[in-house]
Amino acid sequence: MKAIINTNYGGPEVLELQNVEIPIPKANEVRVQIYATSVTRAATMMRTGKPYIGRLFMGFSKPKNPIPGTNFSGIVESIGTDVSLFKVGDKVFGENIETFGTNAEFVCVSQNGIIAHLPENLSFNEAAGICDGALTSMNFLKNVGQLKKGQHILINGASGSLGSSAVQLAKSFGAIVTGVCSQKNMEMVKSLGADYVIDYTQVDFAKTGLTYDLIYDSVGTRSFSNSKNALTPNGTYISPVLGFPLLMNVLKTSIVGAKKAKFSATGLIPLAELRELFHELIAIINQEEYHPIIDRIYPLKEVPQAHSYVDTGHKKGDVVIAVR
Repeated sequence: MKAIINTNYGGPEVLELQNVEIPIPKANEVRVQIYATSVTRAATMMRTGKPYIGRLFMGFSKPKNPIPGTNFSGIVESIGTDVSLFKVGDKVFGENIETFGTNAEFVCVSQNGIIAHLPENLSFNEAAGICDGALTSMNFLKNVGQLKKGQHILINGASGSLGSSAVQLAKSFGAIVTGVCSQKNMEMVKSLGADYVIDYTQVDFAKTGLTYDLIYDSVGTRSFSNSKNALTPNGTYISPVLGFPLLMNVLKTSIVGAKKAKFSATGLIPLAELRELFHELIAIINQEEYHPIIDRIYPLKEVPQAHSYVDTGHKKGDVVIAVR
């Protein structure tokens, strides 16, 4: 099969299209013929090996999982002898967080992993990025930030994959949503349900005098220190982008102060908990309260170009890789 191989840490040039062996499913695994996957900001960070703390999990000198990518959508092509939840021909989507490997034509996934039947109201391309943007934001809004109905949330980076997902999910939770993005994306963010939208090039949300119960910095461009003036007295700052300053603030605010900084590595939470979040997300999708945003679609051979585009920091929603 054709697959993207991540040969080293570095720029997009470390990604090479190669021919490799088709994986063989274990007894409890299904082999999915991948129709679509995605390139995420997290994937570009994994490619570079930065922040360096991530190498504790990804490999010190080079990626331990040579085929990148975690998200997938496609059709079950083969099943192991113990598989009972899926059959050949089923349309599925999900995330392979243990061994990656979805920037390829096939991937093997445990039937008890993050995999489900494809909702009828989603295409393969639409489903390709859900387990990065929407599932990560689901974890941050529900578990980390504990967002409640009627609370005010500000989402920094509201037009990206995580941010556009968070706007829709926060509205489904009954929150009052303020999105922060560039002027050209303001109408899109409003269309997703944001009650208010701020153009970050014109207004610094931390200097408006307005406060929020929760600030979700989905892109990691604002620190806890320069955001805390915009938090209510017991407000919380959350971000999936871990750096040393955020780590120090998480530790400090866990001990002192009413305003908190929090972080979570969604891929490292217990599988049972992640599966529960995944199925809650599917229920929201089935109620048509969530609609994926696709920015660009690239073929598999152009994964390096997709990484270059994501590196610009200007993508909207998901960047999809159409494998088939």
